[in-house]
Parts: sequence; C-alpha cells; structure tokens
Amino acid sequence: MNTNQIARVASLVGEPARTGMLVALMDGRALTANELAGAGNVSAATASRHLALLVESGLLRVEKQGRHRYHRLASPDVARVLEGIMQLASQSQPASRRIATGPRDASMRLARTCYDHLAGGIAVAIAERLVEDGAVVVEEDTAVVTDRAGAVLEGLGLKSAVVHAAGEGRRPPCRPCLDWGERRMHLAGRLGALICSHCLQMGWLLQKPGTRALELTPRGAATLRDWLGTERWSKLTVNPST
Repeated sequence: MNTNQIARVASLVGEPARTGMLVALMDGRALTANELAGAGNVSAATASRHLALLVESGLLRVEKQGRHRYHRLASPDVARVLEGIMQLASQSQPASRRIATGPRDASMRLARTCYDHLAGGIAVAIAERLVEDGAVVVEEDTAVVTDRAGAVLEGLGLKSAVVHAAGEGRRPPCRPCLDWGERRMHLAGRLGALICSHCLQMGWLLQKPGTRALELTPRGAATLRDWLGTERWSKLTVNPST
C-alpha cells in the first residue's frame, strides 16, 4: 500500500476549490473548465491548474468534442469516494449539537443523482421494494440481482431482458450505497444506473439546472406511488399535490 499516494489523493480532494469542482460533477455531467472555475470560485487560469492535477491523478478524465474539452469524474469509484466523504462531513459536528443528517434542501433529500444512479428518499424506497420482493439480495457491502428482478421491475416498464443485461460486464451489477440523507441503503452499480436513466427518460424525474436535485413530476409521483405502495410512499416527503 503506497501511503504517499493515498495522502496525495486526499490532499487533491481536500483543497476547497477542487472540492467544489468535484462536487459539481457528482451529477454525472461533463463540464468545461470555465464552468468548473465557477463551481470552484476561482479564476480560469487557477481552475486550469487544478484540473490538470485532478486529471493527472486519475480523479477526472477529459473528453474532447471539436474545439471543446469537457471534464467528468473518471469512474463510479471516484463518485463513491466523494459520496463517502460527504457523509463523513455531515456527521462532523459538535456532540452538543443535534446532528441534522444529509442535505437541507427538501428536493435534494427526496431525489438527486449520485453520479449515475438515484439517491434520496425515493431511491431508498425503490431499494426497499426490490429487497422485499427478492429482486435484490443484500449481504453487508454486496448486493446480488436475482432472477426475480425482471418480473418485479416490469411494473416500472423495464423489460426483463434489459434488466438481466444489467448483470453483464465488468462493473458490479449492483451494490448497496449508504444514502447521505436517509442513512439507509439505495442501490448503485449497473442496476442503479439503469433505474435512474429509465426514470429520467420516462419523465418521472427531471434534472434541474445547476444542482444534483431532481424534480418529481405528477406523472412520476403517480407511477412510483402505485409501484411502491401507498404506505411506503406516504413516508416520503412529497408535495401533497402529487
């Protein structure tokens, strides 16, 4: 184990401007250097130096499209580390104060992106339903997608073949991820990414500019309420009109 390399990565993530840039990329988008300069509250020249270090260290990767260069997180592993740091940061408050977990923004608590998968109350509720129906079996820090997953997720309009295809490839098919706000598990991995992209494509959730928070639409509320069940749905912080 190279402790010097661990310390170097920690110092790269821990610098405030670079932290702002990395957090801005947690919704899975690719952003330009100018956009990330704004996220880090630094000049374009300073941002360029920060980004070069993050790319060199393997935390970011660059995509070229025409004359433009876009930066994004290098892998889901990087996003997982950042989410873990955010969880720790939210807990590091004086013991004499009551600790409020997770984001203060109600929309962030309800639904947000965590790199390429869903997080927040809705994501936790989806994970609970999949576990209860035997579609996913969770054991400590691992999760297995079972043969029942296709049938269970057909209720959300996902075809069985598409669900089973999520189990193929080098990336883990599914893994539990402790939710920053709920302190309970939501699902990451290829299955988590599939559910997230499906909810966005169906218009049940909408991406909001400049934030990881997702907007729940009335159609999404009706569909998810029917699939999750009214008892589980009633526990979520949802606008009464939905």
